[in-house]
Amino acid sequence: MSNHNLTLPNILLVDDEPDLLTGLQRSFARRLPDAHVVTASSGEQALDIIDNQSIALVLMDIMMGESNGLETLDTIQDRFPELTVVMMTGYGTIELAVDAIRRGAWDFITKPLDLDILSRLLAKGLERSRLLLENQSLRNRVGESDVIPNFIGQSPVMQQLYKTIKTSADSEYTILIRGSSGTGKEICARAIHTLSKRSNKPFVMVNCPAIPEHLLESELFGYRKGAFTGADRDHAGLFIKADGGTICLDEIGDIPVGLQIKLLRVLQDQEVKQLGAETSIKINVRIISSTNADLEEKIREGKFREDLFYRLEVLTLRMPSLLEIASDVPLLANHFLKNVCIELGVIEKSFSKDALQALSSHSWPGNIRELQNVIRRAVLFSKEETIGARQLMIESPLVDTGAGVTHAEDAIITPYKEAKDICLDSFTRQYIHTLLTRSHGNVSQAARMSALTRAALQKIMRRYDIDGNRFR
Repeated sequence: MSNHNLTLPNILLVDDEPDLLTGLQRSFARRLPDAHVVTASSGEQALDIIDNQSIALVLMDIMMGESNGLETLDTIQDRFPELTVVMMTGYGTIELAVDAIRRGAWDFITKPLDLDILSRLLAKGLERSRLLLENQSLRNRVGESDVIPNFIGQSPVMQQLYKTIKTSADSEYTILIRGSSGTGKEICARAIHTLSKRSNKPFVMVNCPAIPEHLLESELFGYRKGAFTGADRDHAGLFIKADGGTICLDEIGDIPVGLQIKLLRVLQDQEVKQLGAETSIKINVRIISSTNADLEEKIREGKFREDLFYRLEVLTLRMPSLLEIASDVPLLANHFLKNVCIELGVIEKSFSKDALQALSSHSWPGNIRELQNVIRRAVLFSKEETIGARQLMIESPLVDTGAGVTHAEDAIITPYKEAKDICLDSFTRQYIHTLLTRSHGNVSQAARMSALTRAALQKIMRRYDIDGNRFR
């Protein structure tokens, strides 16, 4: 897309028929009053205009005498890949239109032109261009800020967090990362390691609650062959694997008190003693821990050692909740939306204005993880290229409007039948995806597993446009 600011979007009409250009220009002046229309009679002239003017959308004929619309399209894609291009084609050249889509055109329309359909198509294309421009503006603003690897955000709170992360990474002190679930504590730990002098050494992430209590000690510190029944070989342990690098103990507040004593010795002496070993092993490991628990309350309850707490929190970073960085929600949402579309292998989608407003005003008790899941569901079950507020399926928060407390977006409450259909679609898609994943795309096996006939399963797959080959 051209680098100019699209305060008034320009539509560029490209065709070698002067009468058609004049007629469309007059028609769009009435039908699209918020846009300005410029014209070109050849591909070369069109490229010159795009280079020098602010163009939001191009409507171009495929066949223009000596000027080839497809070749012009290729040049536009090379130089302005995000520019919205709609191709016009005659009845006998539909194959060329399909080829144009493959080469990057956003859409096409056949001649003779239906002006009502064309106007709606161009209005939708202009909205796409507007959203792309807003997204690019947000990305540029983030690019100018002091951004940390894998973080998205430009709010003052995030800017302060970036500075704290960089300062913390430069030191060798132990760090305690605090914050609610879903706020990105693991990403923060990885960023600290990446920016530290240890970045070329191992980073070991330990999800403490995920390891059974009776195994946690041996997993952390390792063991020697014969140390206990079943120990048929030496096991280094995660601290030794992290030697020279960084270990992050996630949800540190959940480890048992007995193990807390041994962890304290590791912090004090920088050495570990494996189960069954007679001597300790010296290590050089930076320890980062994270938690969503109230450690001070656990200390009062006798569930967490106070001396360990002070060893762990030499430096403390607090991850903000999504509610605290609400201004970053549109940027985060668009970032996740692009990634989810790539994950699912679907055409790139965009959010409508009301969807972004609904996302920004939601309270997000599950924080960033909840936002990601909402977007995954919306992409998976939305059939349109533009995702509206209804497709998000999130509750509208209460806000003070000055005339009493009301719902911010009453319009996003989905009617019962539509909500029911969305839930049913969601279940069916998830079920079939799980089924085909487990059967590795073998439809016959999937049919047997689900107690469906092969024909019935294939019918469902066709209805939801699910290709079994993607799961092989």
